[in-house]
Amino acid sequence: MTTVPQLRKSALALPEAEEGRHFGMVAFSVRGRGFASVTKDGRVQLHLPLEETDAALAAHPAGERLVRRGAPIGFRVPLADIDGKDLNALVRAAWFSRAPKRLAAALAAAEAGAGGPGDDLPAGIGRPATQALRGAGVTTLEQVAQHSRAELLALHGVGPKAVRVLSEALEQRGLALRGRMTPDGRCRGPSAA
Repeated sequence: MTTVPQLRKSALALPEAEEGRHFGMVAFSVRGRGFASVTKDGRVQLHLPLEETDAALAAHPAGERLVRRGAPIGFRVPLADIDGKDLNALVRAAWFSRAPKRLAAALAAAEAGAGGPGDDLPAGIGRPATQALRGAGVTTLEQVAQHSRAELLALHGVGPKAVRVLSEALEQRGLALRGRMTPDGRCRGPSAA
């Protein structure tokens, strides 16, 4: 069983996802294109391609096809009838189906490059933070050091723990977040924090 806060966390962890309202429903969009919403009676609606809708219907008998003007546009299921792991996968698929091609390709490429040459983000920051940073084009500690604490925390998926782990990893390299002091006493510039 999942809840609206879990849906919110899943949706907002994706690049450029925004929360708003659509016909009185909590809704999530990417660059103005809606990919998920919650009806007043607690059903999540997801814009999905036809084959992913068919797979979702097969996996979740309580679900139904989402149709607009006679054309299938996705999948609808009561939040209470879906587990968190399945919800995350469906929200992600909905985001990919609605995100602009370049943005979706950038996230896919960043994820494909996970653990690639030059990628030295510490594993201890967690998967959501790693995905958020990679989605923003940040794959090395040197690139992390170009940002302030506030800028990092503004990325959906990056929380205080991730910033602490990143700060510790930077310190081990003699670096610091922008606006922080390096171990040798130099300031990294004005802080936005």
